[in-house]
Amino acid sequence: MSDPFDPRSFDQPVKDYSFSDAQNLNGLFEQMRNAGGFTATKLVEAKDIVEDMIGALKSVDHDASKVTNWLSFPACLCATGTRAFFVEAIKNRAFNVISTTCGTLDHDIARAHKNYYHGSFDLDDRVLGEHELMRLGNVIVPNSSYGEILETVLQPVLEDIYQDRQKETGLSGADAWVGFGSIHLVWELGRRIGTPDSIIYWAAKHQIPICIPGITDGSIGAQLFMFRQKHREFHIDTLADEQVMSDLTWDVENSHALMIGGGISKHHVIWWNQYRGGLDSAVYITTAPEHDGSLSGARLREAISWGKMRPEAPHVCVEGDASLLLPLLGAAIFN
Repeated sequence: MSDPFDPRSFDQPVKDYSFSDAQNLNGLFEQMRNAGGFTATKLVEAKDIVEDMIGALKSVDHDASKVTNWLSFPACLCATGTRAFFVEAIKNRAFNVISTTCGTLDHDIARAHKNYYHGSFDLDDRVLGEHELMRLGNVIVPNSSYGEILETVLQPVLEDIYQDRQKETGLSGADAWVGFGSIHLVWELGRRIGTPDSIIYWAAKHQIPICIPGITDGSIGAQLFMFRQKHREFHIDTLADEQVMSDLTWDVENSHALMIGGGISKHHVIWWNQYRGGLDSAVYITTAPEHDGSLSGARLREAISWGKMRPEAPHVCVEGDASLLLPLLGAAIFN
């Protein structure tokens, strides 16, 4: 049992915002410390923790054997302008290992060639379907900007990767693909078709591993499956990805994480960190409730019981829409 709290410790008065003094976002964040309350106070704490983890990585000159900064997020955010947060984070090498879903590749590559459009949550989906327009929340994704363009772009580049892999390894058949995981696929795609506004471009440039455990769960996965019909020995070595993550966590001195949303992306972060006794700090952003027992709703304090978060580790869960919270954090942290 913890010691009883001291009522005298509550000595910070709540103050009102002075919007005339909030000349920039950092100034607003500073006011949140005294005026905030509720989620605003949590967001300030999240900013402090993320800045500390980025500073820790920079202090060791981005040495992954000393500091590992994890970033996990779902694909849907990459269909919005929030993708820029992840691009900026990777460009600035603020994180050195990323866990995400297949759809991140879908949207990142598709938007490098075609536009998505603003829509509404209230549009008639039957009408949209008749016009080959897909709705992702209030974002409109024309099929020509998604499935069609991805097939056009991916099949030729997969053929190039296939031919080059055979030459580089000097191996034939399935042996050539041992050790070629989603991490390596992302680097190859980033090197060949990445654009400076894309996630894969900066991941390839800085050789930052992006692990996609559910690599078949998306349009890119469908393209990989279609390519395999032509080259039956082609495959993605998912256990090679696990080896990379194991190497990054097992003996690292300090490990931190910014996790957005739940599911397989989040779980891969906390799962591997349990083997080193848990994360040293973490920020979690979610809209999910915890009463249904889902991983998406599970607060970071629950991870302590599994050994995935160290009991003394600074951590905060910020409840809210990441498409609003991440731009605020990004503007304060990266500016």
